[in-house]
Amino acid sequence: MNELEIERLARREALLKLAAAGALGAGGLLGLVREALSAGSLPATPGFRHIKGPVGVDNTRASIGMNIKPGQTVMTGEGAEAIYIIGPDAFLQREKTKITFEDSAGAQVMRIITGRVLSVFGKGRERTRNLQLTTPTATIGIRGTGCYIEAEEARTYFCLCYGEAEAVPNGDPKQKETIRTTHHEHPIYINATGDRMMAPATVINHTDAELTMLENTVGRWPPFQQGSRY
Repeated sequence: MNELEIERLARREALLKLAAAGALGAGGLLGLVREALSAGSLPATPGFRHIKGPVGVDNTRASIGMNIKPGQTVMTGEGAEAIYIIGPDAFLQREKTKITFEDSAGAQVMRIITGRVLSVFGKGRERTRNLQLTTPTATIGIRGTGCYIEAEEARTYFCLCYGEAEAVPNGDPKQKETIRTTHHEHPIYINATGDRMMAPATVINHTDAELTMLENTVGRWPPFQQGSRY
C-alpha cells in the first residue's frame, strides 16, 4: 500500500468517526463528508461547497460551485451557513456575517465587516501572496494558519487555532502582538478603545471537528491531528 492510499484510508476513518459522532452537525455538512470520502485525494475545487439558508454574493444568490472573485462580498442571513474555497483557503461562514475579499498592493485582504467565520489558510508554496484579515477593531497578518473570528464594532474575538499571526489593534498599533500556537492556546479579544487593547479570552463557538472538515476540503490535515501532513 503506497503513501497516498494510506493517507486516503486515514482520512476516511477520521471523517467517518466525525460523521458517526454527529460532530459536523446537520443541514448538509454530512454531505461534504460523503463527498470527501468519495473524492479520495480531495482536490481543492474552488467555490461554494455547502450552502444553508440565505447566502448571497453581492446582489446574487449564491449557488454550489459559484466562485468568489476579488472585490466581491459574501453575506449570510439569519440561520444561514456557507462553506467555500478560495485558492488554498477554506471558510465556514456562519449566519449574519458579511465578508469582502479584496486585492490590495500585492496582498489578499479578507475584510470581516461583521459576524463570525472559521478559516484555514494554505502556506508555503500554496500561498502566492500575503494575506491580511481586517475587522472593525484589528488588522491581522496570517501565515498559514487556522483561525476563528467574531467581529463586532466594539471588539474582535480572535482564536489562532494553530500557526502564526500578527494581531494589530487599530486603536493603538504599538500594542501589536505576534502569536504562535499549536492548538487554541491563546485566544484574545481585540478592543476598539481602552488602555489595554488586547485581553485574554477562552475558546468559544468553534470545534476541532470543523477545522478537520475544512482542512480536508482542501486536501490537508490540521497539525493537531496525529501524523498529519499540514
